[in-house]
Amino acid sequence: MSFTTTIKDEVTKIETERVESLAEVAAFIKYNGKINEDSIELYIENNSVARRMFNLIKRLYKINITLTIRTQKRFQTKTMYILTIRDMESILFDMNNIVKNIMDYSTPEKASFIKGVFLANGSINDPKKSKYHLELLISDECSAKLVHKILLSLKFSSKILKRDKGYMVYIKASEQISDFIKMLGAINSLFYYEDIRIYRDHKNMVNRLNNCEQANVEKSMRSANEQLSNIEYLKDNDLLSLLDEKTKLVIEYREKYPETTLQELADIISLETDVVITKSGINHHFRKIKELVERHKNK
Repeated sequence: MSFTTTIKDEVTKIETERVESLAEVAAFIKYNGKINEDSIELYIENNSVARRMFNLIKRLYKINITLTIRTQKRFQTKTMYILTIRDMESILFDMNNIVKNIMDYSTPEKASFIKGVFLANGSINDPKKSKYHLELLISDECSAKLVHKILLSLKFSSKILKRDKGYMVYIKASEQISDFIKMLGAINSLFYYEDIRIYRDHKNMVNRLNNCEQANVEKSMRSANEQLSNIEYLKDNDLLSLLDEKTKLVIEYREKYPETTLQELADIISLETDVVITKSGINHHFRKIKELVERHKNK
């Protein structure tokens, strides 16, 4: 079972008040329904969603609904639930009214509308298997812009992308997707999502720290090699006598401990001799050595 299916199954079990139910049904029909001259047809693959829409419409409008079940066996078996509604005048009136005025509705009613859109054509990637991604596939630009506008009013930073067949309203920020699942009321799915998100964020943080540490080690090795090269140049050209005793001490310990960092070298010198020196002090002496080498090379 996909993560999207798990979320939808959980959402369909949540009881809602009449106004919120009307908004959910209106959105589902608007973004999933096929409206003919004498009927509305809803084609639904998820049996939990089909059951919810059947029960909500039945409860809200007290009308007869024809349920047709088709099984397709092309490559893989797939069941399609078709709800056919013929007494549709009240439903279409409510749908058009809600769609027209949805921006004036309360936050819970807007959230229920978006829930209907998600149940109709939404999906959320399993965070364990792929990148964070939520999308709502919508047939026309005007309808996509409406969903985008509602999401913005609910503090979601969604975007619209043109696809070959219609438009995609999507969210990629992990925290926003978490808030979206919470808005749907799918608490168990939210716990799963957050567990994976925390694990991935921790793993990424550890990787970043390891990369930084490795980069620091490589940087220290490059600096140490450059320092040793400069020391070798001074020796080959009899230039050590131009240095003071403290700088000569730093040279002695660099050769003795070629792989240490500046801080480690400062600590060793301070511990093993009477000379107290800091990391910046060590760096100062190596700058003097480098300057001497460069002056001699430029003569």
